[in-house]
Formats: sequence, structure tokens, C-alpha cells
Amino acid sequence: MSSTVELTKENFDRTVTDNEFVLIDFWAAWCGPCRQFAPVYEKAAEENPDLVFGKVDTEAQPELAAAFGIQSIPTLMIVRDQVAVFAQPGALPEAALTDVIGQARKLDMDEVRKQIAEQQAQQGQAPGQGE
Repeated sequence: MSSTVELTKENFDRTVTDNEFVLIDFWAAWCGPCRQFAPVYEKAAEENPDLVFGKVDTEAQPELAAAFGIQSIPTLMIVRDQVAVFAQPGALPEAALTDVIGQARKLDMDEVRKQIAEQQAQQGQAPGQGE
């Protein structure tokens, strides 16, 4: 029995909106590193039953991959309170995945939202500068 949820364009928004902590594995069947990462991701899902572990098959869901600018797979993304707090390509070893989950759990989301608002305000004030 799988502890992960197959995410599609039909259930993606609801899954991310209805759950405060969602991990997303962007993968494809032809991808060797994706197949290596799958059991690591599945084990983490079993060890963290309070979190949602989603999988996006980039071949079946190209719109989702494009919407998030996924250029290489596997890519792991973590969304907390509908904010992407982590996104990194590459198959993480088990210890690294455990560490990333722990760090994401500790995030103060009020502080994260404040930082995002500050960055957006700065970008809005000086468009085109710094290039």
C-alpha cells in the first residue's frame, strides 16, 4: 500500500489548499534517479503520516511541471500553508530528506510570509534594476 498521493491537475490545487504541509516529488518512469529516490520518498511518507506526500508524473502532468518551472527531475518541492518553502532537483539521500523535512517543520510561516511580502515590495519599487 502506498503512502503517497498521485497529484494531477484535477486534485493538485485542492490537495495543496486543504493540507498545511505537502511534499511533492516531480518524477517520470524513464528517469533512473527518480526510480532510486522513490523508495526513499515512500519510506519518509510512512515515517511522517501527518504530512501529505504527493507525486507528480511529469509525463502525465506536463502542465503542472511547466507551472512550477520544473527543468530536471526528480525535483522535490515542499509547500507549507500554500507557500513553496523548498524546491531542489536531484535524488536526495534518506538522511538529507529527513533533514529537509525537519527544517521545513521548524519554519515560522508568519516570518516566511513577512519575508516574501518584503521581497515583493522591494521588487515592486525598482523594476529592471540590478541586472
